[in-house]
Amino acid sequence: MKLLVAKLISKHTKLSEKQVADLLEVPPSPDLGDYAFPCFSLAKEFKKNPAIISKELSEKISKSLPKEIERVEPKGPYLNFFINKILLAEKTINLILKEKDSYGKPKKSGKKIVIEFPSPNTNKPLHLGHLRNMSIGESISRILEFEGNKVIRVNLNNDRGVHICKSMLAYQKFGKNLTPEKSKMKSDHFVGHYYVLFNKELEKNPKLDEEAQNLLVKWEEGDKKALELWKKMNTWALKGFKETYKNFGIKIDKDYYESQIYKKGKELIQDGLKKGVFFKKEDNAVAINLKDEGLDEKVVLRSDGTSVYITQDLYLAKLKFDQYKPEKSIYVTGNEQDYHFKVLVLILKKLGFGFADKIYHLSYGMVFLPEGKMKSREGKVVEADDLIEEVKKMVKHEINARVKLSEKELEKRSLTIALAAIKYALLKIEASKNMTFNPNESISLEGNTGPYLLYSYARSKSILRKIKKGKKKITKSKSTSLNESEKALITKLSEFPEIVKSSLHQMNPSAIANYSFLLCQCFNEFYHNSPVLNSENESFRLELVKAFSQTIKNSLNLLGIDVLEEM
Repeated sequence: MKLLVAKLISKHTKLSEKQVADLLEVPPSPDLGDYAFPCFSLAKEFKKNPAIISKELSEKISKSLPKEIERVEPKGPYLNFFINKILLAEKTINLILKEKDSYGKPKKSGKKIVIEFPSPNTNKPLHLGHLRNMSIGESISRILEFEGNKVIRVNLNNDRGVHICKSMLAYQKFGKNLTPEKSKMKSDHFVGHYYVLFNKELEKNPKLDEEAQNLLVKWEEGDKKALELWKKMNTWALKGFKETYKNFGIKIDKDYYESQIYKKGKELIQDGLKKGVFFKKEDNAVAINLKDEGLDEKVVLRSDGTSVYITQDLYLAKLKFDQYKPEKSIYVTGNEQDYHFKVLVLILKKLGFGFADKIYHLSYGMVFLPEGKMKSREGKVVEADDLIEEVKKMVKHEINARVKLSEKELEKRSLTIALAAIKYALLKIEASKNMTFNPNESISLEGNTGPYLLYSYARSKSILRKIKKGKKKITKSKSTSLNESEKALITKLSEFPEIVKSSLHQMNPSAIANYSFLLCQCFNEFYHNSPVLNSENESFRLELVKAFSQTIKNSLNLLGIDVLEEM
């Protein structure tokens, strides 16, 4: 319908259909039509007031309106188009029920895209910030795949460096050969305990920082004891991460390890040093001056020869392009790394790598708790596993108050609802913005929450099950008239393909998340105002329920949220 409107306007102006489509707006109220075209952009072409242009265009277009458009009305500088809702209903419902899981798919792209997330440090367990990272990374991956792209999910394990040596040193000094099993702790939580302990002990003994740096030097020199300790603690951390990924529904295609690639990063830097891209400082540290580009001086190798994050990032960027030759390489990281990625891209360009322009940093904001900011060093952090378990317990309590289930079904249902609550809460806010996560609000069955969306889907399936039980067939039926809630739901269903395109273009899952909420609002309004079973329009309304059920399922799938047939 949008393309049809664009074609009508383009025919009477010098604007292309694409230019018109990009300018079309959805009015804030249905009284103002389904699409509005602002005529300001035509003022130069017609040399007239936009309000006059709107009136004249309305008269021209109205002379030969296609059946899909009911009427065109000028409203000040805007030209408003009213869609034939009965025809829209027929076309939209037929399309959804025909395309099913493919409804909303953009035109097939077929590009190869590498997306890197969550890339944790192996000195502590995954926390709430990682859950936002994984939610965004997985959702963007699914949206890109929906377009027909081949997406490779990769994960860099930052398993070496001074932070890792801090947890190693604390275990060396205070661990007494304990193991996660003996301590009855999840293995990555066990490693994180010693990272927190290091920072507590550092307050008493500031020399621990120097000891940790010395341990890193030993590790890079291949010291046997340092390597044995590192391997033991690293194995614990990675084992715990895998359990969390599986629980959260994340599957990684390729794991990289900083420990295996940092030396290649050093070689890149030595090569750049010979070419004059880098320079040696008085203390023997290797750096690059980016002041002409509006940035600062960046150290790429420490004075003791040990590498920093960007050392291995430079080589990994090259390795990904060598291995996969992608059209785009996406990094999902917090906005505190915005500067890091500007520097990374600039250095890659100075080293002569043409792929630098294909790097895209998908930056997201901080996640706060109602009580404030998380602090890993102080142990004031919400760990991912604990949060999932806590929300799951809250959900179980709510389910037990409503229905009696078997332990197996209760476990499955409570986890699905808990993950929907967490993922939706983390995705509904625009990725670039900081946000506050409130566990209590996230599980509500009312309002803008994941469980509300699941409940709406389950309600639609309940209606369809009743028809199946009664052995009625859903027959195709046209409605000769529509009430306001039916019109609103049909309009919202028809918007899904555009929402997917917009979300893809902006790399922003929140567009789909918020659409899902508005769609469910329209459905529940329809459900309350329009009896389905045994009504005069039963067949048509059942088709409408089926169309909603399919669309919300597609939408939630793009958010990485599983649906439930019953709540």
